[in-house]
Amino acid sequence: MKLANQVYLSEIDHKFLAQLKAIDHACLGDFWSLEAYQKEIDSPNSCVLGLINKKQQLLGFGCLWAILEEAHITILAVRPEYQGQGFGKIIVWGLLQKARDRQLEWATLEVRESNHIAIALYKNFGFEEIGRRAKYYEITREDALILWRKGLHTKEFGTALTSWQQPIADGLLAKGWSLDFSGFASSQTKD
Repeated sequence: MKLANQVYLSEIDHKFLAQLKAIDHACLGDFWSLEAYQKEIDSPNSCVLGLINKKQQLLGFGCLWAILEEAHITILAVRPEYQGQGFGKIIVWGLLQKARDRQLEWATLEVRESNHIAIALYKNFGFEEIGRRAKYYEITREDALILWRKGLHTKEFGTALTSWQQPIADGLLAKGWSLDFSGFASSQTKD
């Protein structure tokens, strides 16, 4: 029996900057500059979370801003060759866990109206559409849907995060990936 490839979630430091930028270029068409990513890593109001394999390769990442009681998810990207493995799901789960750890009360984000895969992913975590930004994306002039998830600070949401953990890990295992939650374990017990 072949052993699963192990991956883990971690906040990103500067050693991953080049990989962040490479994923940005491949998935987002140079959404942010290298300097912008460096600022996000350094900012106490940001969390840049990565999914990393044992070879220290960044497979995907997400970023959130903590603004008052809000977690604003700004970016979610997975290397093209690793898409469809469930990595986006674990990164969103991790971002929501980090938002809860910071005692934020709700999460919001914008997503292209044509990105049905991402919309379905966010809706699986209880995000709801609350509005639209017309012609939000500069190059394509496509509208953005505004999605929102309330109640991150509640006991019920903490229970939901815990209940999602095993099915996410099982889904990854079915694709040949073993998820190491040990770096996240201490933050998951909050009510």
